[in-house]
Amino acid sequence: MPGEDLVSRSHRTLLLVVLGTCLTNTAGTSDTGWTSLWNGRDFDGWTTWMQRPEPGSEVPGLRRDEDGRYTEPIGSGRDPLNVFTIAADVDGRKAIRISGEVFGELRTKASFKDYHLRLQFKWGSRKWPPRDKPETPRDSGLLYHVHAEPGVGGRTWARSIELQIQEHDVGDLYAIGSAIAVRARAIPATQPIAYRYDPAAEWTFFSQSQGASGRCIKQPDNERPTGEWNTVELVAFGEDSIHVVNGKVVMRLHGPLRIDTPVPAPVTSGPIILQSEGAEVFYRDIEVRPITAIPDEFR
Repeated sequence: MPGEDLVSRSHRTLLLVVLGTCLTNTAGTSDTGWTSLWNGRDFDGWTTWMQRPEPGSEVPGLRRDEDGRYTEPIGSGRDPLNVFTIAADVDGRKAIRISGEVFGELRTKASFKDYHLRLQFKWGSRKWPPRDKPETPRDSGLLYHVHAEPGVGGRTWARSIELQIQEHDVGDLYAIGSAIAVRARAIPATQPIAYRYDPAAEWTFFSQSQGASGRCIKQPDNERPTGEWNTVELVAFGEDSIHVVNGKVVMRLHGPLRIDTPVPAPVTSGPIILQSEGAEVFYRDIEVRPITAIPDEFR
């Protein structure tokens, strides 16, 4: 409809203005066009939100039931357990430390559209309930095209597309309350059926709704051993996105949709979230640059 086109154009213009403002006011733009999203001192430009803690965590003033379980989330802008902090020396440099003690998010205040993001992460040693068993992989995640406020609808994770950051699974897709297409093949003898990225396969839509996992497994596995730094890149341009792990493309995706609207609608912009999900993890060198086409090295 013409009115919808006008709104869409206005929305795109606003997002580009927001992106330009963000690139101007963060830690500084380099000659190559990269801008740091973290200033190395504090969390200026970011917000936090946290779910209900596990019973073993002590948060004074947060309500519990008669069995000792918390009945309300910690919420926005509060961090009584120091889940999100600045580590002064991780391999000789400062880094963001996410303890993982409570499920939650570190979200950019700015929205992004048509961009190339890259960051480095490294696993710490600490794990927390309910994901503290020795066999449970360490977990975090990079959420993009975020299109819901924290906790809306009782959700732990805001509606978005996830580039999974989990031991042995870095680069996987989770379509969190959304939908997106990937060229993928079913993995034989899996129940429920699991799918793996295959650039020669047909397009398959994934959605974490109606009991489906919304997961597609990356290919190949290019993660470095636990304890080493990994570089993750995300290219998001128009309706295309690309997951890159340590310089190698591990998944190409197309057609992201929001499914919380009267009819499915494209979603190609939004804030970025780093997850706290039961494991200690460090992040550094978080930077972004605007793009007008998919970079040559990833075409």
